[in-house]
Amino acid sequence: MKLRIRGNTLRLRLTQPEVERFGATGRVEERIRFGPGERLTYTLEASDAVGHLAAHYEEGRIVVRVPAASARAWVESDEVSLEGAQPIEGDEALEILIEKDFQCLHKPPAEKEADAFPHPLAG
Repeated sequence: MKLRIRGNTLRLRLTQPEVERFGATGRVEERIRFGPGERLTYTLEASDAVGHLAAHYEEGRIVVRVPAASARAWVESDEVSLEGAQPIEGDEALEILIEKDFQCLHKPPAEKEADAFPHPLAG
């Protein structure tokens, strides 16, 4: 699962096996280690407790929750993404985007991502 953060935008991209695992278990998790005892963990969870996409950060952990029904529909369809906005404060919002990861169109064939979804614009 790829994590992209830019300003108040949080984006998670999942490969085919990760989407399958998310559909089967309702959860996908990754982590990046910076050194001994230093890491950032990011998790995508399906949950009946939320009515919309929601993200939470605490002690080196980002958790993004998706309503279980929306997660199931996304996994079982050709739908590419789930998106939402979480109010922060004032007029600010955190934009949340969950996507199926497509193969890059501009990489040489030897570098294609085998686990990524076939790109719809590929020949």
